[in-house]
Amino acid sequence: MEIIQTISWMKEIVRKAREENHVTGFVPTMGALHEGHLSLIRRARMDGSRVYASIFVNPTQFGPNEDLSKYPRTFEADVEQLRAAGVDVLFAPDAKEIYPAGFRTFVNVEGISERLEGRSRPGHFRGVATVVLKLFEIVQPHYAYFGRKDAQQVRILQQMALDLNMNSEIVVQPIVRESDGLALSSRNAYLNPEERQSATALYRALVAAKLAADTGTLDAAQLRSSAVTILSQERSVRLDYAEVVDAETFEPLVRIGARTAYLLLAAFVGKTRLIDNLLIEPAANSGAVHSSL
Repeated sequence: MEIIQTISWMKEIVRKAREENHVTGFVPTMGALHEGHLSLIRRARMDGSRVYASIFVNPTQFGPNEDLSKYPRTFEADVEQLRAAGVDVLFAPDAKEIYPAGFRTFVNVEGISERLEGRSRPGHFRGVATVVLKLFEIVQPHYAYFGRKDAQQVRILQQMALDLNMNSEIVVQPIVRESDGLALSSRNAYLNPEERQSATALYRALVAAKLAADTGTLDAAQLRSSAVTILSQERSVRLDYAEVVDAETFEPLVRIGARTAYLLLAAFVGKTRLIDNLLIEPAANSGAVHSSL
């Protein structure tokens, strides 16, 4: 596995791969890798002949009160995992390489970006969209892989790719979970043992909502309530938001069933903020739904 730190050299590798007609897949990460990241790499390996990954802790997506300095950095362990997973090239630039002096251009996907995560984390999605666009321009992958846990982020990137006529296809993979249901996240490392146990409330809340949806509940407020009830039973869990939204527009829904929807959760467990979601899709028979975690 080659480790590349400069844009110019990464572009040279991309140019050679294009000349050799390689189909390339790309997994952008901020490091602190877990099985969720590795599942994306395995999918990329299945789809193409060259797999690129990146490790870049993107400063522009962290707010002034967020955890940029404390974000887990495990570069050497990450490199070993990527090498074992079969990654061909790791792009690992520093912040000055991506944002040189005088940088002043940002990408904003209007509408979707202001809701939910965007409301709780102002400027977050502007930073995400900007760095992903830059990475796509540098790496020029045929396919780019993201996990569904960050559902709103994925939808914003899909809209950006559509609006800007980008050639990279965004591939969305299912959420990867621990045996007790907790969605894998690099931020799980912040949890102490007691908080780690309490964090399973997010999954249990979604299971309750899934049961309600699968047994015929179509009222969005009732689905939300079934999840919030579970979360409220954990003293160390503080709800940020719980919303049932249209999966395309991310606007709130009153009733599910006609279009694909999400129940999206964000909550603080101690000082650690976690997100998770339930995907709710119309079933083949009218008026019914199918939900998946």
